[in-house]
Amino acid sequence: MEFVDYYKVMGLDKSATAAQIKSAYKKLARKLHPDLNPDDKEANIKFQQLNEANAVLSDPEKKAKYDKYGKDWEHGEEYEKYQQSQQQQRQSYSGGGGNGFEDDFEGGDFSGFFESMFGQQSRSRTRAQYKGQDYTTTVALRLEDAYKTHKQTFTVNGKNIRITVPAGIADGQTIKLGGQGGPGSNGGPNGDVYITFTVNDTPQFKRVGNDLYTTKEIDIYTAVLGGDIFVTTMDGTIKLTVAAGTQNNIKVRLKGKGFPIYKKEGEFGNLFVNYQVTIPTNLTDRQKELFNELAAISKKD
Repeated sequence: MEFVDYYKVMGLDKSATAAQIKSAYKKLARKLHPDLNPDDKEANIKFQQLNEANAVLSDPEKKAKYDKYGKDWEHGEEYEKYQQSQQQQRQSYSGGGGNGFEDDFEGGDFSGFFESMFGQQSRSRTRAQYKGQDYTTTVALRLEDAYKTHKQTFTVNGKNIRITVPAGIADGQTIKLGGQGGPGSNGGPNGDVYITFTVNDTPQFKRVGNDLYTTKEIDIYTAVLGGDIFVTTMDGTIKLTVAAGTQNNIKVRLKGKGFPIYKKEGEFGNLFVNYQVTIPTNLTDRQKELFNELAAISKKD
């Protein structure tokens, strides 16, 4: 598989700070997002590479390994363990002349280790099995998409993967697809694919956990006298009765009208409706007269 330089993908160098990495990712994600480039395969591939790069470089531990080992960063710890075992063997055979272990790995030849382990035939009589590379990607969902179980296809390292996304998936939630990553070495298992979902609020709905929040404007007459209104939910429109004397910013709870609970069929959070009372403007002379009469009566009471 061709090596992808994560720093080059993000237009950065190794001295980039966490803030610079975050800023570069946001800028490029907006430019390359599949929703803005639906028919541009190259842009879609670059978007996947960007997500992979961000998943590694935004994680301090993964970034440190990547900076040290480059394309083989996921096997860096295995290499260090190998070096330690070689050192122990050298010590146990010291003083005996040629010990048979002073080979390509003397002096910390990292590339030689991986050529031996993953490319050329190892000098060792037994070849260790290694799990394939794990891949990471980010999938952006609309709130409406996350509300319902649906199938979705995305591309990781040029491979199309189709999955069923359960209703109620959360923003920032990561799921694992076992065995869908890179091929293993020497008969080892395939790597895995880790998908992180981003789910953004809409202008109408804000999601907090499994609950939804929305604002509904009501006129002053309905707030004072009460009456019926219609409120839009995620799955339709319902009629509500506003109590007389409703104050501005009062919230009402609609049980079970919120977001579906992840992998709990038929269970939902709540919808909270915040009433925003609107004050009339541009009153006619007659309307002003009536309000003055009402104010006068209120003062007498």
